[in-house]
Amino acid sequence: MERTFTRSLPIRPPVDLAVCGGGPTGVAAALAAARAGLRTLLVEQAGQCGGAGTSGGVSHLLGGRTSDNRAWCVGGIFRELVEELVASGDAVHPAAISVPAGRSFSPHGWTGAVSHLTYGVPFAPHALAALLDRKLAAAGVAVLYQTGVVEVERSGGRVDGLVLANKSGLAWQPVSAVVDATGDADVAARSGCETVRGRPGDGLMTPATLIVHVEGVDDEALATHIETTGDNRFLALVARLREQGLWDFPYDRIITVRLDRPGVYMVNTSRLTGVDGTDGESVSRALARGREESARLFALLRAHAPGFAAARIGWVAPALGVRETRRIVGDWVYGVDELCAERDYPDTIGFSGYGWDLPDPVRPSHQPLHGDPRARRRRDYTPIPYRILVPRPVDNLIVGGRCVSVERDVLGPLREQAPCMAMGQAAGQAAVQVVREGRPFRAVDVVRLRRELAAAGAIVDWQEAAA
Repeated sequence: MERTFTRSLPIRPPVDLAVCGGGPTGVAAALAAARAGLRTLLVEQAGQCGGAGTSGGVSHLLGGRTSDNRAWCVGGIFRELVEELVASGDAVHPAAISVPAGRSFSPHGWTGAVSHLTYGVPFAPHALAALLDRKLAAAGVAVLYQTGVVEVERSGGRVDGLVLANKSGLAWQPVSAVVDATGDADVAARSGCETVRGRPGDGLMTPATLIVHVEGVDDEALATHIETTGDNRFLALVARLREQGLWDFPYDRIITVRLDRPGVYMVNTSRLTGVDGTDGESVSRALARGREESARLFALLRAHAPGFAAARIGWVAPALGVRETRRIVGDWVYGVDELCAERDYPDTIGFSGYGWDLPDPVRPSHQPLHGDPRARRRRDYTPIPYRILVPRPVDNLIVGGRCVSVERDVLGPLREQAPCMAMGQAAGQAAVQVVREGRPFRAVDVVRLRRELAAAGAIVDWQEAAA
């Protein structure tokens, strides 16, 4: 059943650019646009910015360094934030991370000397949220927290305005251009842009996760166990617990990452299957299920996992970690074959240093691209072409993050926080031409855009970055 709802809304002051979503993509877009002089509004449904890294608890920035840790893959705003967090003592610089002498693994992912997991950026989530507040205020970005975009009005090929909802009620927000940084292509879908969801054929999506931060872990006991057994994902322990009838989860491994302080670990283990991140009821059920599962999982860790006997749960993320929902269908779709062909693109606006990581929707511990002969790829980087950010048919809307125009498996390297910041910075900078010159996003002068991004410290040419 449907019911028509009509009412008059208060009109907010117009803005040049509305950025919808305050995660990695959105904050980078807002900062880039505001620093270039656009009147910028950032709308975020949570009570803080940072998205997956703060509210989602994924306090380990990945995809910004090469797998050998010799170079940055992502610069610009991402690197700026990392270096400021490190300077305040709230993050570990990836250049300071190594596999300890006499060891085979690094606790920051329990991987070896060459791995995209080892050289992330472990950080304190509250510190990033506060830093983003300061950065956005300094750039002159207007921010509305606990605010959602509930509807979009489009005339012809343009978005004219957004209907916002928060404690003040509903309001109409006039815009000149919009960045959809929701991660779910919410604004694009509500604008009538072409989108797809999930796996071709059945539409199933990769599992979601509710992240848990654990405190009081015995670092030495955990490290000794992993070094002695070589079992960095506790596969043998899980198999034994399953045989004993104690492990009924659909995944077969335990994943831990030490964060910015000794004894503090991110447990990125649960894989909640059957979740649709675009469905409010599905997300609500998954959050409750994730909290219940986290308690059971932690009890097993304390009872059976070396190093966890005296540990305690420090924090359970208030937001669900969703890896995949909608993707726009642009004029060009970035495919696995194109990625693996090691091509360079004239419209490259950034890179990712992350690998294939998009678990099977039904078998959560299975990575379909691992071992696939198509999955040969550049060892250190994946280029991000500007064109995958542009939806159709709306002219003044651009997207970034895990909802770009790609085959779903390409989300593996592109969905991490560092490449999302690269996409966001490019989207915010591109908006300058759209607002000031009346161009559609698909007609942005990419040569100029790349030059402006490079001047702001972004990495748009790999040869220069690796030099």
